[in-house]
Amino acid sequence: MKDSMGTPKTNQKPQIGLPYRTAREEREGKRDKYEFYVRAIRAAGGEPVEISLLLNAAELKRLAASLDAFVLPGSPADVDPARYGAGRHQTCVDADVDREKTDYALIEDAFAGEKPLLAICYGVQLLNVCLGGSLWQDIASDLHSEIRHSKAGLPPGAGDPIHAAKIDSGGEIAQLAAACGLENAADSFGAQVNTSHHQAIRDLGHDLRVAAVAPDGVIEAVEHEPHKHWVVGVQWHPERMEGDALAGALFEALVQATRATSARR
Repeated sequence: MKDSMGTPKTNQKPQIGLPYRTAREEREGKRDKYEFYVRAIRAAGGEPVEISLLLNAAELKRLAASLDAFVLPGSPADVDPARYGAGRHQTCVDADVDREKTDYALIEDAFAGEKPLLAICYGVQLLNVCLGGSLWQDIASDLHSEIRHSKAGLPPGAGDPIHAAKIDSGGEIAQLAAACGLENAADSFGAQVNTSHHQAIRDLGHDLRVAAVAPDGVIEAVEHEPHKHWVVGVQWHPERMEGDALAGALFEALVQATRATSARR
C-alpha cells in the first residue's frame, strides 16, 4: 500500500484478493455465498478485490502482484486427488481446474512476497496440498466420526452444524481466542465453530502446524511456521458466523497483519 513515490499510504484500505468459489458460479453470476466473504473483509477494514478464475496466467500474475493479501474461500468442489498422489474416492466430487490454478498462483505470490493469507475450508485444504500435504477424501467413510462435519442428511435450508474445537496454545489463533475471552480454548474444547465439509487435512503440508482440532481429531486450523508472514487456515466458515468474536477477529487480524507488512516494505 504505497503511492507512486514509494511512500506508505496509511489511510488506504488493504487490497485483499478474493477469488471466486468456482468458475461455474462466476460465469452464472451466483454470488450468495461469495458475498459473505466480501462483507467480512469490509467489516474488518479491508477492501475485497474480486479475482476472476478465468484470467490467463499473465493477467493473474499482474493482478496478484498488485494486491496486499489474500483470502482463499470455500468451494463446493474437491481438490483433485491426483495433486497429492491418491486415487479418487467414490465420494469425491469434481475438481475445479480454474480454481486450483488460480489459488496455486495466489499462494505462490503470497509466499514470494510474504503477503498475509487466510485460507478457509476448501481454501485451507488446497493450501495444505499445495505445500505437499494430503487430504482425507471423505470424513464419514475414512474416519467413521460420530461428529457431523457436513450438511449431508440435513433438510434443505438447514444452518451449518456446530461442534467444539480445541485450539492449540502458543499460536496466532490461540492469541485471538484469548483476546476474545476464550481463555480455556487451548486447555479444553472451549471454542464453538460451524462446519460444512466432507474432506479434511490428513498429512500436513511443509512447515504447517496444527492450530486447532475437533473432538474426533479432525484438523480444524493450521498455521505456517517459520512465521515469516501471517498465514492462517481454518476448516470452519468464519465469514458465516456473524457476531462471533473469534470469527471477526480472524478477518481483523488478517487486515492488521496486512497493514503491518505493507508498512515494512
